[in-house]
Amino acid sequence: MLNTMTAVQSIGDNMNDKLPQVPEVTTGLPRRRFMNTAALAGLGIGLAACNQKTEGAATAPASAPAAAGHADAAAPAGVHPRPGELDTYYGLWSGGHTGDVRVLGMPSGRELLRIPVFNPDALVGWGITNESKAVMGTKADGSLRYTVADTHHVHASYKDGNYDGRYAWVNDKINSRMARIRLDYFVCDKITQLPNVQGFHGIFPDKRDPVKAEINYTTRVFAGGEFGIPLDGKATDDGSKYRSLFTCVDAETMEVRWQVLLDGNCDLVATSYDGKLAASNQYNTEMGVHYEDMMSAERDSCVFFNVARIEEAVKAGNFKTYGGSKVPVVDGTKAANKDPKTALTAYVSVPKNPHGVNASPDGKYFICAGKLSPTATVIELTKVLDWFDGKLEKLDQAIVAEVEIGLGPLHTAFDGRGNAYTTLFLDSQVVKWNVEKAIAFTKGDKSAKYVVDRLDVHYQPGHLNASQSETMAADGKFLAVGCKFSKDRFLPVGPLHAENEQIIDISGDKMVLLADHPVRGEPHDFVFFKRDLVKPKQVYALDESPIAVKDPKDSGVFRNGKKVTVKLTSQAPAFSMREFKVKKGDIVTLILTNLDKVEDLTHGFAIPTYNVNFIVNPLETKSVTFTADHEGVFWCYCTHFCHALHLEMRSRMIVEA
Repeated sequence: MLNTMTAVQSIGDNMNDKLPQVPEVTTGLPRRRFMNTAALAGLGIGLAACNQKTEGAATAPASAPAAAGHADAAAPAGVHPRPGELDTYYGLWSGGHTGDVRVLGMPSGRELLRIPVFNPDALVGWGITNESKAVMGTKADGSLRYTVADTHHVHASYKDGNYDGRYAWVNDKINSRMARIRLDYFVCDKITQLPNVQGFHGIFPDKRDPVKAEINYTTRVFAGGEFGIPLDGKATDDGSKYRSLFTCVDAETMEVRWQVLLDGNCDLVATSYDGKLAASNQYNTEMGVHYEDMMSAERDSCVFFNVARIEEAVKAGNFKTYGGSKVPVVDGTKAANKDPKTALTAYVSVPKNPHGVNASPDGKYFICAGKLSPTATVIELTKVLDWFDGKLEKLDQAIVAEVEIGLGPLHTAFDGRGNAYTTLFLDSQVVKWNVEKAIAFTKGDKSAKYVVDRLDVHYQPGHLNASQSETMAADGKFLAVGCKFSKDRFLPVGPLHAENEQIIDISGDKMVLLADHPVRGEPHDFVFFKRDLVKPKQVYALDESPIAVKDPKDSGVFRNGKKVTVKLTSQAPAFSMREFKVKKGDIVTLILTNLDKVEDLTHGFAIPTYNVNFIVNPLETKSVTFTADHEGVFWCYCTHFCHALHLEMRSRMIVEA
């Protein structure tokens, strides 16, 4: 754990001690430019990269002290909606260890919904109903295969360079699963297990088809495998036999299309607007097993994937398979991809242990943040394509800027006006910097003031994103930043503090902090986009479920030996059967359809001592299966307030001996 007290104190000790106005790196680095080992949790490892100057890198020009922005400053209209007013943006937030996705209204930051994905959820019955268990995956005995998860990154589908409101995807790092969420109902409908991968972290959809130019929407989702493992599945402590894979998943079928064998691992993922390139930053190209080995190299990589060529190789049969998986795996190692004109991959050199790669809204650049280097690296995508075409002598010539921006840069967002916003973990700041001026500075124009503004945040920021940030429609109005520590920002509630998410106005020259929001740990990444891009449905279509009970008259108990089907409907304030009887030992499948057609009229159904509780929305159908293993009378009741006679809305399950 980082020495947070040291890092936080560095903010207040000397607010004016910022990056100096010198054009070159000096030997005696000021405190705010020095990556002291105390801030690295006692690792005891000197970070040589901070004392070395790579070609094209230089010290940041002068900048003003960090702004002390706060919510009292002038804020844009609609930040704090009045009662009855709606937010202007939808936000999708990863839930972290809860395994869900949070839906926020922005810029208010009001939480609207939690979408259960990987973990059971008793409110809606996720992991309890047959439909949700089929999505989540079960063992042979019908129990859930997994009940824990760790969601990190959530991203949405594209059309014409903007979000289209169809889908969102989120990862489960623990169990290497990718889930898809339908944004018409805001529910998870597919979960895919990635083969040959452990610690799947980064995720990003493509923005158009890389092969068929006429397809202008998301067709693939890419995933970066983080932890190297022995691909033969055998136990060994020989780390040289561990490898990582990059994975492509079909956006519609959610089947794995192909994988790429790599040198090094993958962290986060980005995609180009023309669909031709995907990329992942790599923080452990050494493929070290222990942390000191993971930081031995002076530079790591941002690896690029030529998607069309990879798919040509798969079509031609130039692949292997591993273990019991039939997924084709192509060779993306450096040794197998030396010839640019046939290469499937390209490894661009970036400072050691980078964290994050993000695509600028103009489609020109990918930006990698340095993490252990106080720099951001700007890679021009046309130059990467030139290298694949044999037109660029050296791949690293695709780097058009590598500039110092502050301590511990992690993630980058954009405002659509040419500015980037990067979190500085150790400085506890967000830095605003201009990409084209950074390029000019790197080319030799030392008068280019690329650092525009700095803002203190509270504390140790990780992910951030701006309104419409990674789309061609980035509007530069609001920025959200997720801070890993809150310390003194909220009432203490014992040892586990809330994390702090902050909302910032970026519509002007200066960033203005608008609000703090405590959140349950540990969330990660998020996106937010204009509300008119999503068309949520308020009522289900009755025919969507093949087992729907369409008329109360169709209710009843239907026996087939020990297997019993109970069909019920709900209409406020009653269930279609006041009671129903089964026998001890019966395997009962209960089907419930909500026949109410009124928006927001949801019913619940709980059976005491049988571990059954779920909800059905208007015209929705769900089912549960359980064994009636103990006799008695069990009052089944509506758990979701629905009517003035809600408490009276009951049925009896009588289990006879």
